[in-house]
Amino acid sequence: MNHNAKSIRPFIGAENFELSRSFYRDLGFEEKILFPNMSLFKSGDLGFYLQDGYVKDWIDNLMVFMEVDDVDRFWGELVALDLPSKYKGARITPIKSYDWGRECFVHDPSGVLWHFGEFAK
Repeated sequence: MNHNAKSIRPFIGAENFELSRSFYRDLGFEEKILFPNMSLFKSGDLGFYLQDGYVKDWIDNLMVFMEVDDVDRFWGELVALDLPSKYKGARITPIKSYDWGRECFVHDPSGVLWHFGEFAK
């Protein structure tokens, strides 16, 4: 089957919608408000929906992987943002290396785990 896909956009929940909106704007995503309880956040052609909805079991098990062009550069910029001091619950974890490549990690204020990685060349 050929999907002829143009994009894929996961839905991400937020325990505190306004706080999470601010977090993702600070993380460098551009926000387009769709409804009072949902926004589209984009980085280039990539995007995800942030919704004002929180189910602990869902959020605690939600992970998103985003490939970046240079994980070292990304990590340096991420550290400079100092998100954990600005957002309760936000955490960052330094770069780890694996056989497939390298990645660093970000937990958003609700607990969503983001992997920002670069594949081995």
